[in-house]
Amino acid sequence: MPVLYRYTSKKNSFFFINRKLSVSFEIYQPVLALYMNTRSSGLLALALFTIIAALHFFHFEHWITIPEKVLFTGRWLLIISLVLFAWFKRSLTTWIFVAMTIGVEIGLDFPAFSQHLRFLSTIFLRLVKTIVAPLLFATLVVGIASHSNLKQVGRMGWKSILYFEIVTTFALIIGLVFINITKAGVGIDVPAALLKELPVAVEKNWQDHIVDIFPENIIKSIYEGSVLPIVVFSVLFGIALAKLAPNRKKPMLEFSESLAETMFRFVHIIMYFAPFGVGAAISVTVGHLGLDILKNLALLLMTLYLALFVFLLVILLPVLLFIRVPIRKFIQAIKEPVSIAFATTSSDSALPIAMENMEKFGVPRKIVAFVIPTGYTFNLDGTTLYLSLASVFVAQAAGIDLTIGEQLMIGFSLMLTSKGVAAVPRASLVILIATASTFGFPIWPIMAIYGIDELMDMARTSVNVIGNTLASCVIARWEGEFDDEKALAFQPD
Repeated sequence: MPVLYRYTSKKNSFFFINRKLSVSFEIYQPVLALYMNTRSSGLLALALFTIIAALHFFHFEHWITIPEKVLFTGRWLLIISLVLFAWFKRSLTTWIFVAMTIGVEIGLDFPAFSQHLRFLSTIFLRLVKTIVAPLLFATLVVGIASHSNLKQVGRMGWKSILYFEIVTTFALIIGLVFINITKAGVGIDVPAALLKELPVAVEKNWQDHIVDIFPENIIKSIYEGSVLPIVVFSVLFGIALAKLAPNRKKPMLEFSESLAETMFRFVHIIMYFAPFGVGAAISVTVGHLGLDILKNLALLLMTLYLALFVFLLVILLPVLLFIRVPIRKFIQAIKEPVSIAFATTSSDSALPIAMENMEKFGVPRKIVAFVIPTGYTFNLDGTTLYLSLASVFVAQAAGIDLTIGEQLMIGFSLMLTSKGVAAVPRASLVILIATASTFGFPIWPIMAIYGIDELMDMARTSVNVIGNTLASCVIARWEGEFDDEKALAFQPD
């Protein structure tokens, strides 16, 4: 009976522990109730989604004729349940995904009204763009001048360029392989609705691309949203500041540190508006295009999305495993900037939150501030894959048979010309038109691409953001400065 004696002899201690447990339960009871509400609302949304998806499937397969009002009501009941789930979840990322769902539904049910929501997405994009230049300047200056390690800047530069070129080469090859397998351009018929005026392409040689890297006027670069000239200016400014005497550089360094922290707080404020901007952006896209356009160009869209998925699975995932980065935490860190990029089709809109999350994830600020913005010019994995795929698509649609050598020559050309693609919607079309003109391809197949380019831009922009966030982790691990403890402890806001 020794065990029984021990428990009975310490009766007071037992009651004391029991009392502590009771108090703890009372404290955490609201949290438990919140979890139950979140769980139940999530289960409700899942159940409604299953039922409504089944009803739509039966209706479109003509197994059962269901009135459109019933389907309409079911979809909006589902949206209400998603809003309820987001309310209990209290997560910005959840709100963004729910807003995207609402935007799609508004675009489908009220296409005319959806076009009036464009101003919300425009406001969001403008607010984000105001952050980019001061954030890049402040973080780069602090990262370089505070450590005075100028050799590291050079190391990060050549390591980044080497990694960028290797990865984008794989992206280009995958794009060529998939378009040759599917032959999405063969026999394509361009609908009359897609015959639109294409953007004007300004031909540039490789010298022009190099010149564009260096700022002529920093205010002009900020106004035009040219990220790379801002990075170059900030790096040179940081190097110059690092060479000053400590008493001379201290005021500017303190100002830059304060500016960087202020900009990150600015990001938090703007992100409260993100669901409205993102929802409006995707609503405008769906309302403008509708779903009928997918019937004619479904194979092209499927080819691009499948190729991008394979690129993520075959190239980026092994890189992630090789550098020993926790995959689940990495996904948590990138899902918010990727969802913003997907809806707005703009990499710039995701830049501030991507930089902030990568720093929280364990990548030093100086590496984040250098690698991600530089990658926006040199590491556009999704755009490079798209351009290689789209170029061959144009040739296929025009009935031009390209040899492997000719396709590789096009790919080599794209490796140079794609470096200057701006991080704004539809910018890659200009590169595609210039490529078609260079190799003597007709322009009319690009009209078909132009018609669904918004849907294609969503995917390639998302992959661009994923590739650049991963690149910052690669360089941080390569430099031996990746913080594994911060990565494992990362929690999204």
